[in-house]
Amino acid sequence: TPKNLRDLLGTQGYFSPTVDVQLHAADGALPHVRIRVDPGPPTRIALVQITLEGDARDAPEAAAQRQRLQEEWALPVGQTFSQSAWDAAKSRALRTLTEQRYPRARLVNSLADIVPPQHEANLYLVLDSGPPHFFGDVAVEGAQRYDAEMARRLVRLAGVRPGAPYDEAALQAAQRRLTDSGYYPSAFVLLAPEGDPQHHTVLARVREAPLQKVVIGVGASTDRGARFTLEHTHHRLPGLGWRALSRLQAERDTTTLGLDLSTPVDDKGWRWLTAGELQRQTDGPRVTNSEQWRIGQAQDGLALDRSYFLQLDRARVRDMGIPQPTATAVSANYAWTRRVFDDLTAPQRGYGLAVELGAGVTLSQERQPYLRTRVRWLGYWPVGSDSPRPSRLALRLEGGAVWSAPDAPVPVTQRFLAGGDNSVRGYTQRSIGVPLPSGVVEAGKLLSVASLEWQRPLWRDGVKTPWESVVFLDAGAVANRAADLKPQVGVGAGVRYNSPVGPLQADLAYGVDSKRLRLHLSVGFAF
Repeated sequence: TPKNLRDLLGTQGYFSPTVDVQLHAADGALPHVRIRVDPGPPTRIALVQITLEGDARDAPEAAAQRQRLQEEWALPVGQTFSQSAWDAAKSRALRTLTEQRYPRARLVNSLADIVPPQHEANLYLVLDSGPPHFFGDVAVEGAQRYDAEMARRLVRLAGVRPGAPYDEAALQAAQRRLTDSGYYPSAFVLLAPEGDPQHHTVLARVREAPLQKVVIGVGASTDRGARFTLEHTHHRLPGLGWRALSRLQAERDTTTLGLDLSTPVDDKGWRWLTAGELQRQTDGPRVTNSEQWRIGQAQDGLALDRSYFLQLDRARVRDMGIPQPTATAVSANYAWTRRVFDDLTAPQRGYGLAVELGAGVTLSQERQPYLRTRVRWLGYWPVGSDSPRPSRLALRLEGGAVWSAPDAPVPVTQRFLAGGDNSVRGYTQRSIGVPLPSGVVEAGKLLSVASLEWQRPLWRDGVKTPWESVVFLDAGAVANRAADLKPQVGVGAGVRYNSPVGPLQADLAYGVDSKRLRLHLSVGFAF
């Protein structure tokens, strides 16, 4: 027993324990064992010596990795020694090399020299980086329906280009580009088992999506009521090679029919696209039939999206059964989105910024120019990072404006409404707008929305759970003049469950102006 206890305590950094075991046995009774343990002072790190062998020892290109080895070493001088911490520190040091330039780096030798009288540990670690590796050509395995060059192009766009130094993050980004493309439900990108370090072949193993796919869905939303969706995807139209996505969505107040056509990406990540959408919206006595047609180019990435396109909008409104003049406009637009989040599925910190700019001219009634802009921003800040139970703040801001003559017939599809799950909670979708005599609201030329959330993880028995509690304050306003922007406020609380596909959210909000409680449900995170 004393030996076992000393071995166990040694793994936790206590190498000078005092163990006293006593056996008390009375006649005819089961023996009673009493063990007294004084672990003694903990062993602390007195010396750390990391020795590099191979190219990383002197190469100027490895200077940043050498610095990271020293700065990010997990067992610095003065810290308590334990076997688990020692093993983790060695693994992390090796990862610092294998993540970039040196995928074949290895641990040559390690020693934890324990000096029990002084309660000190001297740590020695020898790492061999081996030669630097550089990406070579991309070999695609599993390509049958779709051109293998398309997969190679997606891999190169992620930074895995011939001659580029090895980077594990680039391989992971390449995998995500392949799966996000829609052509490959699963993909693995890795170095070939053998190869020339100066030109190491990269393997892209893909599983292709079927040429065609049909998706039928039913659901319900607190904003839109019951929902039916029907989607058909053809990944390679005969004779054209473009992807076609057709969709029908029927909800309580809205019916949408759309078609998107897009080309595979080119060598710079751009793709041509054209789209059309027909929609019918019913808001009480007000019925809006709209059309939207678009042609342009888009470039999608993990952190940056860009697009520019020409767009034709046409809207016909019937209010109280009385038809209003059809509004038609054509515009040139540019959209830019930047994401700097630590996690694109369930972010804990970082920010996102999206900007839309457009210049157009009305075509119906009379031709008048107008400008349109919309800006969205979302940021996360940790609160109490030094606390054992930190939380975070989330701030969402959105603004939009249409500048035109007061009587310019800008279509409602180019103007703004607010309210709903991802806007101002406590109000129904599209319920915040410019009031009309009929009692409904119409889209306005100015939009302002702000939301502040306090997100706090829930703990159980000292362990962080996937659940979080949330309290929030939302405010938003829509008007045609800045002087008429009067925010409508919603307050509430909710819960989040961080699932593998993103957060599942349930919020109960009270509309201060509407004086009503509303339940808001949503799934996933997207910006």
